[in-house]
Amino acid sequence: MDMAAFLPACAARGLRRVSVWGDEIERIGVARARALLADTGLQVYGYNRAGPLRDGDLDPALLLDRAKAEIDRAAEFGADHILIFPGGLPAGDRDLPRARAGFETALAVLRDHAAGSGVTLALEPLHPMVAADRTTLVTLGAANDLCDRLGTGIGIVLDAYHVWWDERLAEEIARAGGRICGFHVNDWLVPTSHILRDRGMMGDGVIDLRALWQMLRTIGAGDVIEVEIFSDRWWAEDPDTVLDLCLARCRTIFA
Repeated sequence: MDMAAFLPACAARGLRRVSVWGDEIERIGVARARALLADTGLQVYGYNRAGPLRDGDLDPALLLDRAKAEIDRAAEFGADHILIFPGGLPAGDRDLPRARAGFETALAVLRDHAAGSGVTLALEPLHPMVAADRTTLVTLGAANDLCDRLGTGIGIVLDAYHVWWDERLAEEIARAGGRICGFHVNDWLVPTSHILRDRGMMGDGVIDLRALWQMLRTIGAGDVIEVEIFSDRWWAEDPDTVLDLCLARCRTIFA
């Protein structure tokens, strides 16, 4: 289901907000994406994404400029926040602390660029198994540290798949407080056959999603729930059936 079919399907089910992907906008065109949002009355919540800010041998300055352009587009679409994707280690590099320091420097530049746009730059810690090739930001604690150092304009998106295992999760959620601007739900299957493309439908795995949601509700977050299931299994199913199942599971778990 592409964006042109997805937006009307969401509106038909009574949803009011959606998160969008920049590459899906490119696929159908900016003008058509704008028209679909207007016709359906849907508002853009999250925008994915700006980055990666390091990608193999590509020029970091070029990647930074591309990220700025995505921030500008997120603002044009009225997004609440845009995910900032660090990228992994540069090709042939083993210096993880230097890569993380480089991301913080780039993030500060993007924060200044986004100032006044109304769009929050959202950090999303991912599972540590993808630290080398996808992102050097792998804990909620590290995301909180970046927010502490960089100040206003930076927020955090919490993805259940990536943070459920963290023994400091409750403490770091309480510390994050109003910084939490997004909550992505899915599930961790046992066994997991692929770290990227085998996420589970909510309720099919081992994550205590209700407990995680209640932690967020305690700090005044979690009012918007976004389903994000990267899954070869579910991508192969009828999209309307999957959408209905997602809504049914959310109603059951997050009542």
